[in-house]
Amino acid sequence: MFQPTERSCSILLWGFHRKLGSVPVQLLLGLCLFLAACGNRQEKLADATSEVIHEFRIAAAADLKFALEEIKQEYLQSHPNSKIETTFGSSGTLFAQLSHDAPFDLFLSADLKYPHQLVEQGHADADTEFKYAIGHVVVWVPNQSPLNLEKLGIQALTDATVKKIAIANPKLAPYGRAAEAALKNLKVYDQIQDRLVLGENISQTSQFIETGAADIGLISLSMALSPALKEKGRLWRVPSDAYPKLEQGGVILKQCRDLAAAQDFKAFLVGPKGAAILKKFGFDLPGE
Repeated sequence: MFQPTERSCSILLWGFHRKLGSVPVQLLLGLCLFLAACGNRQEKLADATSEVIHEFRIAAAADLKFALEEIKQEYLQSHPNSKIETTFGSSGTLFAQLSHDAPFDLFLSADLKYPHQLVEQGHADADTEFKYAIGHVVVWVPNQSPLNLEKLGIQALTDATVKKIAIANPKLAPYGRAAEAALKNLKVYDQIQDRLVLGENISQTSQFIETGAADIGLISLSMALSPALKEKGRLWRVPSDAYPKLEQGGVILKQCRDLAAAQDFKAFLVGPKGAAILKKFGFDLPGE
């Protein structure tokens, strides 16, 4: 099909002008430039429609908020035709939504049991399950806190100056269950249980401490090392044997709109570049 350009229009212009000398050159020039603009627009539209856009949606545990965003940006640099939407929340809440066919393609949980249960329910195939990280729990306080966290460790929670202690809701969040188990195993739960305040997920729990709504709390190492908190507070790592191992895993949902794209992102997440970013945020890798 003929696509008018400024050059072709200028040639036509002089042809028309020689035949129709009474027609003003300015009018013909305006007409030709209009046709050229239309042609250019058609070419751009054709180019745009020829691009394949890989679009998928990820439901992810809140402890991944910063790590996953960095992984996503790294992935998009080598996959410019992809579009990724991320939603963060407690693994239990996201699982409940996915059990009722919430519109997501990939689920990244802070607890392996949730992806496995989705497979059992028929919402995902077993061969799409995978492990991606092992998380850790820390006690965290803002820099302005007078507590000597390094010296006191878990006993900092029992200090008389501590009025509120934040943990994630154990009924919804794997990190909340891990925190509760650690408090019981380290023999401080009975002393501080009436001072506990529960966040809906580990991100909200972190915000409680950062903003002063709580004096201290137990959060994920990944949140403590995030750009939002790393320079704002101090941490004490809870011994890993004080709580059940936080094996984190994912699954691709059966309703996935672009299976190839989801599989490619999963491979990137567990591959060298994704693994390096996860390590940066304090995660261990499966098998370590």
